[in-house]
Amino acid sequence: MNKPFDLQKLLKDVFRPGMDERVVVMTDVPAETDNPEWQERRLMADEWRTAFIQMGLETLPLLTYPSTGAANADLPEQGWLDDAPVEIADVLKSCTIVVAMTEYSATAPLSAFVRKSGGKLRAASMPGVLRRMEETALAADYQQIAIRVHQLTERLTRAEGAQVVFSTGHEMFFDLRWRSGHGDDGMCGPGKAFPLINLPSGEAYIVPYEGERPGEPSRTRGQIPVALNGETVLLEIRANRIEKISGGEEARKLNEFFTRDPARRNVAELGLGCNDRAVVSGSVLEDEKAGFHWAYGRSEHLGGIISPKDFSAPHHVVHHDVVYAVGSPITIARLTLQYHAGAEEVIMQDGRYTIFAE
Repeated sequence: MNKPFDLQKLLKDVFRPGMDERVVVMTDVPAETDNPEWQERRLMADEWRTAFIQMGLETLPLLTYPSTGAANADLPEQGWLDDAPVEIADVLKSCTIVVAMTEYSATAPLSAFVRKSGGKLRAASMPGVLRRMEETALAADYQQIAIRVHQLTERLTRAEGAQVVFSTGHEMFFDLRWRSGHGDDGMCGPGKAFPLINLPSGEAYIVPYEGERPGEPSRTRGQIPVALNGETVLLEIRANRIEKISGGEEARKLNEFFTRDPARRNVAELGLGCNDRAVVSGSVLEDEKAGFHWAYGRSEHLGGIISPKDFSAPHHVVHHDVVYAVGSPITIARLTLQYHAGAEEVIMQDGRYTIFAE
């Protein structure tokens, strides 16, 4: 039987906070269009802030800022603590823990603040978090998730390539040479090498080789089917870039999106979600923790080379995940990792991992 959600236990398990911490919870506010889930998320942010206070930690007022309108775009310079205007950078520099419960993902810009802090700042990014996740992915056993994440991360680091067969029959190869796997295991305590996680957590990820070595183009290639509003759009990938898009009206709109800024065409991530409490429901934050996903656009925050400076305008910056976990319209028939000297290992069959004991 699953245990009821305990917010303070989650915060203690994730951050292992000392009594000298300084905490801020932050959220974006709509410039124009709001929605009920966003409204409830802002209420959740207040509840999480209260939980930190009840734990006896120094906790700032809620930090709010105008929404960026795009996932992983750079944060604005100014926000508000209560009604007082502040420089966001100054607030984050003064803190040791930040929780970002946002509509538009702040993961990438927060990664820059974490790096600059030299490990002083620990961050949990929660774009699109919903209250119902307190009964699913947020209520998982994160000790067990960490074990799975580490097993997958080790395999991604050793792998030189990943061959994916989608449930549609299309095939895709991801070039993983000269890259290391990373894990988002839900642990963000003192001493963590890179203290930035998503919550809910539970995935291993890697940036495919993007072709930056002279004379060594990326071998990432193949076809990726994407389900969009009832239509299957087919992406043709060559040298780690989306070269061609075919389909109907959704394909036309997606092609316009990529044509507007070529940096968006970069294949930016291969991810392996492994949170056994995660369910596919349309929220990428949780969906990606349920199984296989890939992303396009910005990659430098995950270990790649494509950063905001590669986009033609700040509002064009994007890192967007596409999910193929069980419950998605398109899933994974088979995922094979390719290692040195021709060794191979099938790690996923029919959307399920084959390497974990039941």
